[in-house]
Amino acid sequence: MFTYKLNDKLELRLLDIQDADRLFELTDGSRSYLREWLPWVDYSKTPEDSKEFIKATRKGFADNKSLTTAIVYEKEIVGIAGFNELNWANKVAYIGYWLGEGYQGNGIMTTVAKGLTNYAFDYYKMNKVEIAAAEFNHRSRAIPERLGFTEEGKLRQREWLYDHYVDHVVYGMLADEWTKK
Repeated sequence: MFTYKLNDKLELRLLDIQDADRLFELTDGSRSYLREWLPWVDYSKTPEDSKEFIKATRKGFADNKSLTTAIVYEKEIVGIAGFNELNWANKVAYIGYWLGEGYQGNGIMTTVAKGLTNYAFDYYKMNKVEIAAAEFNHRSRAIPERLGFTEEGKLRQREWLYDHYVDHVVYGMLADEWTKK
């Protein structure tokens, strides 16, 4: 079982089927907040939907195509983060994340993104880590900016959010840049 300890209060670990109820509770409790920037929220209607999500993440991990983890803060799941895709041919890891509404503002996600970036370079030996966020999702964009990622550009109408398209801003960090920090 994958577990990655970030500090005394925070770790990343693979999701387990037994996490479905907590994951659904977290999603449901933050539904309107998450819905502003995440297109999948309306499809998560029951704990069974969370179980199916967990199964898909476990398959991605087993196939070495992704790594989706629970963010565990003070022994409670507070969000999801990981590599939505591992592009082995080009040695690029794509980080994605979300945090329950009540856990914002504690530095959790910056610590998580930093840990995932370290993991991508140290363990997977990737050359690049990318983070993309909706153009006006300032909280999400602040994370790669705080970590010194380079803003590489904007992808127009990259994502459909329920009734409109949003542009994404893409940030990148190269392995040799990260080691200089």
